Amino acid sequence: MHSDIYEYNQGQESCDKAICDLLAETIDRHLPEAESKVWHAHPVWFLDGNPIVGYKKLKHCVRLLFWSGQSFEEEGLQKEGSFKAAEARYTAVEQVNVKDLERWLGKARDIQWDYKNIVKRKGRLERLK
Repeated sequence: MHSDIYEYNQGQESCDKAICDLLAETIDRHLPEAESKVWHAHPVWFLDGNPIVGYKKLKHCVRLLFWSGQSFEEEGLQKEGSFKAAEARYTAVEQVNVKDLERWLGKARDIQWDYKNIVKRKGRLERLK
């Protein structure tokens, strides 16, 4: 686990830390080629400079976000924002279905929209994979 992500997780209350640790360990294991860091104050994993997945402690939960998640067509992910992102929210580590998470991570590698160049394209997304 990247040291900045470890520190982020350590800063959470024990219930939320357990969720964050499980998410980070699972993401690291299934996307070993991804670069990970704390980006805009929360942990994010990138493939070729493109944000793929991350999580953030919100007021009442931990939100797991897949930047291209709406294209996964998964019932366990909810639409987030006006682009292609989708999320899952957790209040207890037992709510994290690792099998679902592993499947979503596989789709995150295979289905990508180009967020890296969204500013250059003036808010227009193009599909990479």
